[in-house]
Amino acid sequence: MAEGGGGERASGSTPTVFISYASQDAAVAKSIVENLEHHGLRCWLAPRDVKPGTLYADAIVGAINEARALVLVLSANAVTSSHVSREVERAASKRRPMIAFRIDAAPLSRALEYFLGESQWIDVRALGMPAALAKLAETLGQVLGQTVAADPVATAKPLKRTGERAKLFVGASVVISVGVAVALGVHFWSQSHNAAQSAAAVAITEKSVAVLPFVDMSEKKDQEYFSDGLSEELIDMLTKVPELRVPARTSSFYFKGKQATIADIAKALAVAHVLEGSVRKSGNTLRITAQLIRVDNGYHVWSETYDRKFDDIFKIQDDIARSVVAALRVSLLEAHLSRTTPSANSEAYTLYLQAQSIMSRGTHADSQKAIEYLHQSLEFDPSFAPAWAVLAAVLASDFGWGISPIDEVSAKAHAAASRAIKLDPTLPLGHVAMGRTLYLVDWNWDAAEPELKQALALEPRSADAYRFLAYIAITRARFDEAIGLLKRAIALDPLHPWNYVVTGFATYRLGRLADAEAAYQKALDLAPTGGKIHCLLGSVLLVRGHPSEALDEMKRETDEGYRRVGLALALDALGQTNKANAELEIAEQQFGRQKGYWIALVYASRRDAEQAFRWLDSALHEHDSDLLWMRGDPLLGALATDPRYKALLRKMNLPE
Repeated sequence: MAEGGGGERASGSTPTVFISYASQDAAVAKSIVENLEHHGLRCWLAPRDVKPGTLYADAIVGAINEARALVLVLSANAVTSSHVSREVERAASKRRPMIAFRIDAAPLSRALEYFLGESQWIDVRALGMPAALAKLAETLGQVLGQTVAADPVATAKPLKRTGERAKLFVGASVVISVGVAVALGVHFWSQSHNAAQSAAAVAITEKSVAVLPFVDMSEKKDQEYFSDGLSEELIDMLTKVPELRVPARTSSFYFKGKQATIADIAKALAVAHVLEGSVRKSGNTLRITAQLIRVDNGYHVWSETYDRKFDDIFKIQDDIARSVVAALRVSLLEAHLSRTTPSANSEAYTLYLQAQSIMSRGTHADSQKAIEYLHQSLEFDPSFAPAWAVLAAVLASDFGWGISPIDEVSAKAHAAASRAIKLDPTLPLGHVAMGRTLYLVDWNWDAAEPELKQALALEPRSADAYRFLAYIAITRARFDEAIGLLKRAIALDPLHPWNYVVTGFATYRLGRLADAEAAYQKALDLAPTGGKIHCLLGSVLLVRGHPSEALDEMKRETDEGYRRVGLALALDALGQTNKANAELEIAEQQFGRQKGYWIALVYASRRDAEQAFRWLDSALHEHDSDLLWMRGDPLLGALATDPRYKALLRKMNLPE
C-alpha cells in the first residue's frame, strides 16, 4: 500500500490513473502525480485520496476498480512490498493497462514477472527523470486515448546527477570548501517559513550550495563511511563562511541512493548550486574529483581532479587547497574557512566516521555498535573531542528511547560530554551533547538551556540546538515559542524528519490538529519507517474524530511497543474492547517499563483515573521520556484537573 502524499488532484471526480508504489519511493510517486496532473491526467494516490473513515484496503480496491490504468514505480522496494504485489495483481485481474516506471535494476519476483509480462516499461536510468516523466505522460495519453501536450521543460536534456555517493578522505575538504567559497562569493541569507513547509518554498539566494555525498569509485567500494565523512567535513567548513547558505548534513544526505536529479535536489534544498564529486582509491593512490554545478542552467562553475599519494592525509588537505585557489586565480580565502582537523590519528578518525554512519540508522543495536566504534576511536586518540561529544549524544538518545536504565547512562553520558567540552570549549557539538544529556537523561532543562544557547553562540546554524531548545519549550508548555524555534531548525535542516515530529508535538498541544497532522505526515514522507511517528499521527486522527484512519496508522507503526498501545487506543475508540484489551495486556507485560506514559493514555481515554495515575507514576519511576511532553496532551483529558496531575508536575519540577 502506498503511503505517500501529493498535491491537489486535477479537476474531475473519477481517477484515471492509479499510482502503485512502495513507501520508500514516495518522492518519485509524488513527482509522477505532479507531472501527470499537470498534463490533465487525473491520479489516485494513497493516502492523499483515501476518504476519512474509509478503510485503506477498501479504498485501494475501489480505486483500482475505477482506474483506467495503473502506473507502478518499479524498484527494489516495490519488488519486496506485499502491498504493491496485491495492487498489481488486482489491476491485472481487472485487465487494467499497466506501465512500469523503473527506477533501478532490481530483479523482479516471479509474480511481478508474470503480471507485468505484457506491460509497457519506462526506464528512468536510461532516459533521466525529466525525460522519463514526459515519456510517461505521453504513453498514458496514448493508452487512454487522450491528447497530452509535450512539456518543453520536462523533455529538456536532464542535468548530470550522481548515483551512490562515495568515500572521500577529510584531507580534501579544505580545498574543495575554499573552491566553493571562492566560486560563490559571500552573501547573507535569512529566511523563515512555516514549520511544516517544504524547503522549496524558501527564496533561493545565489550564494547557496548543497554538498552531496561523494561517490565511491574505488574498486572494492568498501569505504562509504570515508566518503560520507569528507562530505560532512565540507558541509562543516562551508557553514563557517558566515554569508553562505549551506543545508545541514541530514538534508543533503536524505537523497543518498535515491533516484533524483540535481534539479530535484536543489529545488528541495532551496539552493542555487550543488557540489558533487568522487573518490577513487587504488593502492596508495588517491584521486579526488569535485565539481560545482549551477542548477538553473547546468553550467559547471568549476571542476578539478587531484591525484595524490595516500601517505599524509593532512598534507593532501593543504596541497589540494592551494591547487584549487591557484586554479580559480583569486585571492586566498583560507581565512574564511577554519581548518578543523578533528584528530591527528587516522585510525581514530576512521572509527569515528564508521560510528556516525551506523548511528544514523536509529536502532538500539546500531547505537551499541556505534558506541563500540567510538570507544575504539578514543583508545587511539583520547583527546579527540568530537568523538567524546558523539558518544554522549548516542548514549543520551539511546536512553531517550527507553532502552537503557538511567543509572547505566547518566554518569557515562555526562563524563563523555564534559570531556568533549574540556578538550575543546569552542566545539558546538560538545555543548549540544551536554544539553541533550541534561534534558533527556537528567530532566534538568534549566541547565540544558544555557548549554544549547552556548552551542548557538558558537555555531548559529546548529539545527540540533534549535530543535532541543524547542523540546524544552514544549516541556514547559511554551508551545508558540517552540514553533518559532522549529521554524529556524527547519530553515537550516529542511529534510530532518524530527524537526517536523517536534513541530507536530507543539501544534498538537495548541489544538492546531490539521497542522499537527501535516507535520507528522511530512515526517513520514521523509522517514516512512521512523519509529513512533505513525503512532503520533494516529493520536492526532483520534482527537480529530477519525478512529478508522487512526487504526490504519497504528497498524503501520514500526516500533512494536508504540504499535501495541496505539492499537489499544484506536480499538477502544472503535468500540472493539476485547481486541483493545488484548493489545493493552501485551503492552503492559512486554513494554511496561518503556511505554508507561502511553499505557496511562489508554486508561485516561477509558476514564480510569486510578490506573492512569498508577502508570504515570511508573513512567516517572522509569524516567520515561514521553513524560517530558505531557503538558497539553489532549489524550490525558480530565486527568489534567485531578490534584494528582499537579503533584506529578511538581515532582518533575514543572510549573503547574
